[in-house]
Amino acid sequence: MKQLTIVLFLIVISCKNEQKVQNEKEMDSDTQTIAKTENGIDKSVYEMWNDYVESNPEFKDQEIPESDFFHNNRNDANRLAELTLKGKKKASSGLLSLYKQYKVDLPKVGTKQILTDFDGRAQAIIENTRVDTIPFNEISKEYAEMDMGTDTQPLEKWKKAHWDFFESFLKENGKQPTEEMLVVCVRFKTIWPKKQ
Repeated sequence: MKQLTIVLFLIVISCKNEQKVQNEKEMDSDTQTIAKTENGIDKSVYEMWNDYVESNPEFKDQEIPESDFFHNNRNDANRLAELTLKGKKKASSGLLSLYKQYKVDLPKVGTKQILTDFDGRAQAIIENTRVDTIPFNEISKEYAEMDMGTDTQPLEKWKKAHWDFFESFLKENGKQPTEEMLVVCVRFKTIWPKKQ
């Protein structure tokens, strides 16, 4: 998931300044933020991993997975985390060209990630179950439904959302999206949801 995290980070960079201002407005004080986190990571991330390891001692020697959220804004990040918790979102997508541009390894089957909300609070532990590289114009309805978390026009929604998202990022690098651009399609399963 390190690779996915880096790619998502690169995408988030484009909105970094806007998010920083928004985050500063939403924080009551720096002191509260420091109290809630350990090494800049929300304590809920450590707590979730500890709960998981306690119930699955075979992972006690494994490093805590990286934590991150989906998308690049609060509404979408929180909505996608909720869809993941409900078992509707089971996939994520990134551009192969970005992995290559930033010399990041592709995601691997079996890699775990602690999915957070936009504020970094742990929502679930997910594990990659399949990784494929597919041209944009060959994405299936089945995959789109898994990524979008909906069965209402999933392919149309996937294409519109991802074309717009990829286009905005590629434009910053002087590039244009194409129907043949390769998409890294990561399927995952939720292996540990947050306690309700």
